[in-house]
Amino acid sequence: MIAFLSILSPIEDVLTWALEGLHTTFGLTWAWSIVALTITVRMLLVPLTVRQIHSMQRMQEHLPEMKAIQKRYKNDRRKQNEELMKFYKENQINPASSCLPIIPQIPIFFALYFVLRDFDDEIYPLYPESDLGWLGFVPDITANITSDWSGYVLLAVYVASQVASTWFMPTQSKGQRVIFLILPFVFAFFILDPPGGTVFPVGLLIYWMTTNLWTVGQGIVTRGLRQKTMPEPLKRSSRTPPKTEQADGAAPVEPDGAEPAPKPAGQPRKVKRKKKKGARR
Repeated sequence: MIAFLSILSPIEDVLTWALEGLHTTFGLTWAWSIVALTITVRMLLVPLTVRQIHSMQRMQEHLPEMKAIQKRYKNDRRKQNEELMKFYKENQINPASSCLPIIPQIPIFFALYFVLRDFDDEIYPLYPESDLGWLGFVPDITANITSDWSGYVLLAVYVASQVASTWFMPTQSKGQRVIFLILPFVFAFFILDPPGGTVFPVGLLIYWMTTNLWTVGQGIVTRGLRQKTMPEPLKRSSRTPPKTEQADGAAPVEPDGAEPAPKPAGQPRKVKRKKKKGARR
């Protein structure tokens, strides 16, 4: 725990410097400084997000082949994992890609928590006349979420934004989608009744809501771009089983160099002849 806090200390210093700079240089309130800081962090994470989207799209495109490998080695879990790892490497798929943009945000989230927790003692005395409210209905962003009705409103908006960001997240499996849809409700109950007297300041919800809304916009843009581009044809891997061993519901994969079997010809079509005028009946 001490090592984790020592890692967060430099991040706290950077966040404090960034918040003070946004407040003094651009004249933003502390709440809007948090919003601007969140957008800056998400812009810095764009390269990781692009890698995440591309990897998840490739995983979705190769899903029938992956299911076929799982079915082929269903009785040998070790061999199945080995073949899947080789398949991921050949097709440049990162199974942990969905976590790429989330991992760097975890220390930022905790560091921002400590910054806002000590805000009244370490930062606010330097700016005694500064505004701690937001949008005219949040009185104090450093206060506990449950101390005012506005905190419950922001908590509801947070849950809705988290569900929306999960819905627009590209190419998820059903299991991942269900987990990410349930998590915000679990986290909401954790905030309302935190263990050990932990206080969650409103500023953290502002940070997390901004992150979720950014993800929603990113998902809408990604879906629009995917609709404009045609998917590339699937590349057959050396570990892809023949068409007789494909998973149920998956399209058969022909061996390299082989042409698909012609479709069986149907019965010849009967054509009725027209009777000539004047012909005997």
